[in-house]
Amino acid sequence: MRYRILFLAVIVAATAFAQAVIDVHSHLIPPEFVSALENEGRIMDEGFPLPKYDIEGHLKWMDEAGVETSVLTLAAPQPSSALVVRRTNETAARIKREHPSRFLFCAALPLPDVDAAIREVKYALDTLGADGIKLATNVQGQYLGPPELDTLFAVLNERHAVIVLHPHRPEPVNREVMQQTPLAMQEYLSETTRAVTNMMSRDVLARYPNVKVVVPHCGAYLPLAVPRMKSLAPVMQANKLVGDIDWEANLAALYYDLAGAHSPEVIRMMLTITTPDHLLYGSDYPYVAPQVLTKSLARMNQYLTSEPDLAPFKEMILWKNAKWLFGQSGEKPSANVPDVSKMLVRIAEIEVYPQYLSEYLAFANEVDRLSVECEPGVICLFPMQSAENPMLIRILEIYASEDAYQSHLKTDHFQKYKQGTLHMVKDLKLPAMKPLDPETMKMIFKKQR
Repeated sequence: MRYRILFLAVIVAATAFAQAVIDVHSHLIPPEFVSALENEGRIMDEGFPLPKYDIEGHLKWMDEAGVETSVLTLAAPQPSSALVVRRTNETAARIKREHPSRFLFCAALPLPDVDAAIREVKYALDTLGADGIKLATNVQGQYLGPPELDTLFAVLNERHAVIVLHPHRPEPVNREVMQQTPLAMQEYLSETTRAVTNMMSRDVLARYPNVKVVVPHCGAYLPLAVPRMKSLAPVMQANKLVGDIDWEANLAALYYDLAGAHSPEVIRMMLTITTPDHLLYGSDYPYVAPQVLTKSLARMNQYLTSEPDLAPFKEMILWKNAKWLFGQSGEKPSANVPDVSKMLVRIAEIEVYPQYLSEYLAFANEVDRLSVECEPGVICLFPMQSAENPMLIRILEIYASEDAYQSHLKTDHFQKYKQGTLHMVKDLKLPAMKPLDPETMKMIFKKQR
C-alpha cells in the first residue's frame, strides 16, 4: 500500500510540475493511413505492428502527465500515395483546429516525388497552417542530403521551416537483421545518424541556414559520429570525397528531442555537440505505454531539478525551447547568460615544485579542458603561467553557482587531478572574488552568444 501511495505521489507531482510541457515527438496514426498501408500490404514494413491511436486517448495521457501541447507527425512507414499523404495532413490540421493550444503538427510529404513534395509544403504551410514539416530519413531509398533534394530544401529555407526528422526502415533492408534485432532497438539510431551526416557532408544545413531540424531519440549516434567526421574530414577532402563543411553552421541548425533512453548522462553526452537551448522533450506517444511515459517524464523532472549542472535548463528543455522553435514565443531562451549573482568567481594561485612542472601542466590542462567540455556549470577554467616565474600558475575559475562548483569537485577528472598533483604543489591559495560591476559581466556573456 505504501508503494502505491508513493507511486501516486509521483504521478501527482508530474502533473503539478508539467502544466507547460511541450512534447515535440508524438505520432498521428489516422484510419486512412492504416487502411492505405493494409491495402498496399505494408502494415508490417517497419517490422512491428502500428499501435492503436485515437485523439481522446492522447489527450487523456497529456492531461494525466501534464503535457500542454503535443506536436503530431505521421508515423512510419511512408504511404505510397500522395493523396493519402494529403488526407493525413488534412486530418492533422483538423485536430489542431478542434483542440487549439493542445496540438501542433508537422506535415508529411509525398517523397520521393520532389515536385509533389514542394507542392505539399506550400499547401500544408499556407493553407493548412502546418507548424513544420516531417521528413523521413529515407523514402524508397531516397535518403536526405543528395543534390536532387536541394530544390526542396531551397523552398523549406525560404519558409524558415522547422523539420522534424524521424527514422524509417533502411532501404534496401536486410530482413534477417530486422528479425534478429528489431529496427527500433538499433537501426533507427543508425538511420537517423546516416541522414544527418549525409546532410552535413554536403553542407546542406549551412547552405540553407533558415531551416531548423529536430533530431529524434537523444541525437542517435551523433555525439560519437560528429567528432569522428571532423577528424576524418581533412583526409576525405584531400581525396576529393567531400567538400568544405561548415561544422558550426550545420550543428547550429540541429535540435534534439529526448524521446527514448534519456538520462542525465545522455544529456551530458549530447551537450558535447550542442547547447541546452537546443534540447527538447519528446515522448514517442503512442509507441510507449502511457503509464511508462508518465513515470519517465516524472523521472526527467526529478533529475532536471536535482542535478546542479542541469537544473538551470529544466524549463528550457521541458517547454521554453520548443515554444520558441515553433513560433509560440518571441524571445529565444538563452543558455549562455548565467545568473551573475549566483556565480562563484576566483583566481587560483598555485606554486609548483620545479621538478614537477611539466607533469603538473599536463594534469592541469587535462582537467581544465574536460571540465569546460563536459560540465555546463563550469563556465571558465583558464590557466595562465607567469612569464617571469614559470612555477607560478594562475587559473581564472568561474562556476555558474556554488552547487556547480561542488558538483565539479566530485567529478572523476577533478579527483584524478587532485590526487595526482598533491605532491607537486608547493603552495595553493583560493581567494574568492566578486564582480564590481555585475551588469557589465552580463554583457560579457551575452557578447559570446
